[in-house]
Amino acid sequence: MSAFSHVPPGFRFHPTDEELVDYYLRKKVNSRRIDLDVIKDVDLYKIEPWDLQEICRIGTENQNEWYFFSHKDKKYPTGTRTNRATAAGFWKATGRDKAIYSKHDLIGMRKTLVFYKGRAPNGQKSDWIMHEYRLETDENGTPQASFHI
Repeated sequence: MSAFSHVPPGFRFHPTDEELVDYYLRKKVNSRRIDLDVIKDVDLYKIEPWDLQEICRIGTENQNEWYFFSHKDKKYPTGTRTNRATAAGFWKATGRDKAIYSKHDLIGMRKTLVFYKGRAPNGQKSDWIMHEYRLETDENGTPQASFHI
């Protein structure tokens, strides 16, 4: 059995930031059904970026973007710092978070991360880039805990 989703021929998945947050991530967080199961659940901190293609690819197309849901891992059980380490390296945040709006309402944020091989602070920067999305409010406009795509 293949690891990729079965989708109709010619299917292309190119959601906007707004669609990723307001449709896919919001439904996932609220345990609601997503119409087409194209975003896999993975434990990002137990796999390396170069393993994502086989796990997260959609259809048979060659693609260089993969989408997945992964919960944030805390560095310390009682703390708020995020653990972004894998066996081979770590994901490091870079730049400012980008606000994502639906109409004129702030619905989420996008953080850009770069993968470094090795251990901080001496890791070697790689070409792997990831965008991490989080909801800012729930369906009623109440501030929301962070979950990520």
